Amino acid sequence: MDATLQKSTELGVSRIVPIASERSIVKLSSDRADRRVAHWRNVVIAACEQCGRNHVPEVAAIIDLDAFLDQADGDGLRLLLTPDADRSLKQLEPPSKVTLLVGSEGGLAPEERQRAEKRGFLPVRFGPRVLRTETAPLATIAAMQALWGDC
Repeated sequence: MDATLQKSTELGVSRIVPIASERSIVKLSSDRADRRVAHWRNVVIAACEQCGRNHVPEVAAIIDLDAFLDQADGDGLRLLLTPDADRSLKQLEPPSKVTLLVGSEGGLAPEERQRAEKRGFLPVRFGPRVLRTETAPLATIAAMQALWGDC
C-alpha cells in the first residue's frame, strides 16, 4: 500500500480512500487502522516533497465498500477496474473528473461488483493481463493521464 500511495501521489491523484471489502486480506482493529492511516498520510506527504507537488492528496480513513459507494461523488466518471469488462479506457470520452475503484487481491466479490455497478460504476478493463492490486491503479492512472491528461 505504501508504494501505491507514493506513486499515486506522484501521478497526481487528489484523494485516496482505502476500502475494506469482502476479500481484503488485512483486517485491522480501529486503533491499528487509525495508526495505519496516519502512516499512509506521512507517506503521501513525503511523496509530495520528493516530487515537488504542493497539493497533498487527502488520505481518508478506511471504510467498507458500501460506505464508499454511498459517499462516492456522483459527478464525473466512476470506473470499476475489472479484467472481464467489455470496454477499455480508450473507448471512453475524456472526463473532467474520475473516481477509480480497484478491488483487493482477487477483485471484488460478485455481489460487491453488482452493488458498485448499480451505484454507477462502469466496469473497464486495462488490457489482456490481470494486474496485481498494487499495480492496477498505478497503470490505470498513468494510462488515463496519457489518454486524457490530468482530470
